Amino acid sequence: MQRTRLSTLIDDLGDQFSLWLINPWRRVALVLISLLLGSFLAISLAAISGQAGVQDVTISVILVLGAELVSWLVYSRRWRDPELLKQVPKPIWLDCLNGFKIGAIYALCLEALKLSS
Repeated sequence: MQRTRLSTLIDDLGDQFSLWLINPWRRVALVLISLLLGSFLAISLAAISGQAGVQDVTISVILVLGAELVSWLVYSRRWRDPELLKQVPKPIWLDCLNGFKIGAIYALCLEALKLSS
């Protein structure tokens, strides 16, 4: 690939972002933001689909399949080194995706508890 100004800029921004994420508190903050974003989106989705009442089953199937896909990605064995039998550090996008999933599941359970009372 040819080195252009745009590709150099994108590479430099990616390097700066990875250096910014070395601080563990920033990683935790990013995961916490994704957790809260997942909670917000799940509450919004429950309110929107609950109003219409038409696509409840379809949306629930999509949410369950999405949660299972994220769980499969996060907890699969590909993040373990088979020769050394130790954990390989997971990328930050995977931690954020897992936080998003946890926030969404928590919000949907909370909505179910609110509706049952």
